[in-house]
Parts: sequence; C-alpha cells; structure tokens
Amino acid sequence: MSSSHQILGTTVDTPVKVRNARCFMAGFSASAEKVAAAIAPTGLEPVTLPRGLDIPRSLNPLKLLESRTLCLFIIVDYIDNDLGPYNEFAVCIPVKSPPGIAAPVHDAGTDESATTRDDKSEGKGIDMSSVLVHSLPVDGEFTLAAGRGIWGFPKILADFDVDHEARKPHGRVSADGKLIADLTISRGIKAPGEAKPLTFHAFSHIDGVTRMIPWDFDSMAEVTTRVGGASLKLGDHPIGEELRSFDLSKHALMTTVVGKVEMTFNDATVVS
Repeated sequence: MSSSHQILGTTVDTPVKVRNARCFMAGFSASAEKVAAAIAPTGLEPVTLPRGLDIPRSLNPLKLLESRTLCLFIIVDYIDNDLGPYNEFAVCIPVKSPPGIAAPVHDAGTDESATTRDDKSEGKGIDMSSVLVHSLPVDGEFTLAAGRGIWGFPKILADFDVDHEARKPHGRVSADGKLIADLTISRGIKAPGEAKPLTFHAFSHIDGVTRMIPWDFDSMAEVTTRVGGASLKLGDHPIGEELRSFDLSKHALMTTVVGKVEMTFNDATVVS
C-alpha cells in the first residue's frame, strides 16, 4: 500500500526507501519489570530472556531469579534514502505482538537476530521480530517531522559525533547540551551465510497512540557479529537517566556491525 504525506511543504510518498545505510549496535540485558513499567503506556509487553541466556549479574539468588529483557542500542548513518541523509540513535526493545497482529516468522537458519517461534519456546534465543522503538534521537529537522508525522516515531533533535570507519566504531549522542549515550563497540567475525530479506514489525508510541510499521530489511552486506564487545556510557539527559534506571547489564550480550543495509519503511497501522 502506498500513500502521500505533506512534510514541511514537501510530498513524501510511502513506502519510504533506504538505498544505502550503515549501522552498529549492541544489546544489553535489562530488568523486564522496569522496562515493562516504562513502556506500559504503549500497551505492549517486553519479551523476556530465556533463563541462562543472560550473563550472570550477581551471586544474590534473588537477582538470579529476576526476569530480564533485551535493550538494543543502534547507531545508523542513513546515507541515501527518500528523507535525505541523517544520523539516528535508536533504543529498541523486543516486544510481544499484541492481539490481532501476527508477528513475522523468521528462519532461524538465516537470521542471526531473531528466532522462530519453536526456538523461543525451547529457550534457545529471544524473538526479535517485533520491536518497540522506545527512543529515537536524530540530527535532521526533516526526518524528525517525517518520522513523527508519518509513523509516530518518537524522534527528537540531537547532536552526533560518530565514526563508522574506526577499528572500534564509536558514537556519542547529546541533546540540549546533555549527553544521552556514548557507545563504542569491537568488530566481530563475519556472519556466516547470506543475509536474506526480512520483515520486522516496528512499534511506535507518541501522543497516546501506538502504531505498527512493517519494516523490511531488503538486503544486508558486510555484517560482523560477536558476543559482548561494547562499552556504553549513559549521560544525564532524561533519555540517559531513564536507560540507567533499566538496570542494564554491565556487559553487552552481543554486538553487530552492518556495512551496508537497504530497508523499506511501510505505512503505519494504528494499534491503540
């Protein structure tokens, strides 16, 4: 389905195509209880990590019994796309699909970031086919207006200092003179096999409205991944303070670098 939207005096047709982007990301475990409370207004529930997948965080038996979820930090350089070039810092949380919306089913043999329903039920991984885009700083006025107006993404303006070419990719994101997050990751090994097209469901929430956006990964190249390998510093910006309250793990569960990705953002559907 296609449609047209007026954004700052310019017509934007959907689906919106991303012809060339690059990114790096890290996933940390977080308190499922604290994350659930933070995202409660969306009506969504975080997916919990299977027991044993999280890195032990404490010898306290009560800590070991806590439910944990995953918090993903993704820094993206949109080089060529329908909204113009910009940088983005996405905080994403895997969530359960709400009633009436069937989650995409991914082939676990071709998707390193998601598992099939059967794999999840057997405790082999965490299903990441549906994610809530919880925070989304960007560095462009036009993409901010388009993101909020077309899809309801919670975009805010921020300042970026990012190096994708470094031996250890690094990104520092600030807004209103306050640090949000500073992320450095170590490159891993080349992901085996060929990355095949995948569809995710991205959920957004602003102004009391939750939406679902089919988010297609049309192709991915130059992908490396590893266990651990990230250094994260959170600042005193409200986003950083909230993330600190999630009780994030000291070490990342995984890190990934993608040298080139092509994506498609489809029209949003109102969920609630």
